Amino acid sequence: MRWSDFPKWGTWLGDWAARYHAGLRDRPVRARTKPGEIAAQLPQSPPEEPQPLDDVIADFERIVMPGMTHWQHPRFFAYFPSNAAPAAVLADQIVTVMAPQCMLWQTSPAATEMETRMMEWLRQAIALPEAFQGVIQDSASSATLAAMLTLRERALGWQGNEAGLSGQPRLRVYASAEVHTSIDRAIWVSGIGQENLVRIPTTGPLRAMDTEALDAAIRADLAAGYRPAGIIACTGGTGTGACDDIAATCDVAEKHGLFTHVDAAWAGAAMIVPEFRSLWAGVERADSVVLNPHKWLGTQFDLSAHFVKSPEDLTRTLAIQPEYLKTHGADGVINYSEWSVPLGRRFRALKLWFLIRAYGLTGLRTRIRNHVAWSEALAERLRATPGFEIVTEPVLSLFTFRHAPEGTRDTDAHNLALVNAINDDGRIYLTQTRVNGALVIRFQAGQFDATEADVATAFDVITEIAATLKE
Repeated sequence: MRWSDFPKWGTWLGDWAARYHAGLRDRPVRARTKPGEIAAQLPQSPPEEPQPLDDVIADFERIVMPGMTHWQHPRFFAYFPSNAAPAAVLADQIVTVMAPQCMLWQTSPAATEMETRMMEWLRQAIALPEAFQGVIQDSASSATLAAMLTLRERALGWQGNEAGLSGQPRLRVYASAEVHTSIDRAIWVSGIGQENLVRIPTTGPLRAMDTEALDAAIRADLAAGYRPAGIIACTGGTGTGACDDIAATCDVAEKHGLFTHVDAAWAGAAMIVPEFRSLWAGVERADSVVLNPHKWLGTQFDLSAHFVKSPEDLTRTLAIQPEYLKTHGADGVINYSEWSVPLGRRFRALKLWFLIRAYGLTGLRTRIRNHVAWSEALAERLRATPGFEIVTEPVLSLFTFRHAPEGTRDTDAHNLALVNAINDDGRIYLTQTRVNGALVIRFQAGQFDATEADVATAFDVITEIAATLKE
């Protein structure tokens, strides 16, 4: 394939993309293939000679598409959707054509300067104060790792990178069980170790960290000779939407001089809506905050917004400057590769620019408000339906429920069978989680093109299939 062929296939791609999204409601949400079924259709060895692109595309339709779970399906109610608003997709196609590597200001000045401005736009949209500066990371996992490395270095007097962890004080980090497992992975990769992630019990309807227990755990660790290093709080935990009391958590952090990172990967996008900001009241006192525009805001994966109060601490932890990476003759520029673990960087800010301009904050707020309202309405319909109970109340557009009709002997097994039957049906896609050890079904609304009718379909499917299950 040559660039002279690209207009033909670019036109095909545009037409295919429009048809794909227009027809998503006619497809099952989750792939129905069995393990190994796709691999069995792929040749064992690569071709020696070029093959016509018509054949490649035909095989794509025949082999690949049946094995795809459709994350852009309007009835994708599992996990949190990785959205793909068409304006953001268009921007990403432009970037893909140029294929820049934007590790330094000099390797693409526009990418760096647009990233700075887009993070300012987003900071204003979610009402973070000017003290925060932002950087685009690939995912919340990377942002959390960067925060974990920073709190480690700060707690060790900036000696971890230089001297290693051997012989250093044993650090402790604090979080509830409601935080995402990326926190566990960051603990591993940073060398702090799983045993030093101290789990704090939760309290109240939002399943927030018990800050009295948090303070007691820190004091106990100090007495035992450990060195407390930081606290990981969450706003909108993945399982049930748990929200820590950020202000009270920061009270404890400030009392003990600890670094605070707030993981708001999903729910942070909703903070563009003023009435939802009470869920993270006090966030302006945190040291680090992450949210994913590639979830609820509409930019496709990957684009994670990481805001830090002290970029100097972040770059002191991560920056490395061999001669070939130095920018001479341009004082005061930002090299964002010094703000993240990877050296290589994609031009992610362009799709955020396209998205915000194409829909405006008003349009994005309307979508989020709708998702929340529709989800709350579904929860009330299920609550009023015999045999169903709401286990955790809606937090934004996320809630959990279970089906426990009279006479059910094993409620966990019954609900696992229910969620599996729902997903095998194909009209909607849900996931399960556990609350206080009990298996429950999790629902969230957040796909960019979902409608009120799509959420109403969820009620029909859930109740219809529940009525057919036998003990």
